[in-house]
Amino acid sequence: MVMYIKTSISIVVLILLSSCYQPQRDCKAFKDGEFSFTSTIDEKEVTTTFVRKGELEIDYFEGKIDSSSIRWINDCEYIVKKLRPRNKAEEKSVHIKILTTTDNSYTFEYNLVGDNNKSKGIAIKIN
Repeated sequence: MVMYIKTSISIVVLILLSSCYQPQRDCKAFKDGEFSFTSTIDEKEVTTTFVRKGELEIDYFEGKIDSSSIRWINDCEYIVKKLRPRNKAEEKSVHIKILTTTDNSYTFEYNLVGDNNKSKGIAIKIN
């Protein structure tokens, strides 16, 4: 009986401790800087480098440069909108939510505004 009570108390303590765990999320450290993001497009790994400062983001992808406006919703969520879209698809804004952070990277989910289909990625802070 005593063993059962000790085991029950241990399980309760473990559940309480694990429910209090919050992943690191220091989003302010990633508002500005130079980052890289690697994704798979048509079974090929490609890397985008981007520089974000204030309300502007400049993307470098396969020798092309593009710029977008940034509107922060809160410290961990923002909307990206291309300044000079080349087609209808590029006119759509992208919602980005930072889920977790480390010292030099953040994991995020993103989707087109109004679309429920979300993807995840990891951005690494270069500078």
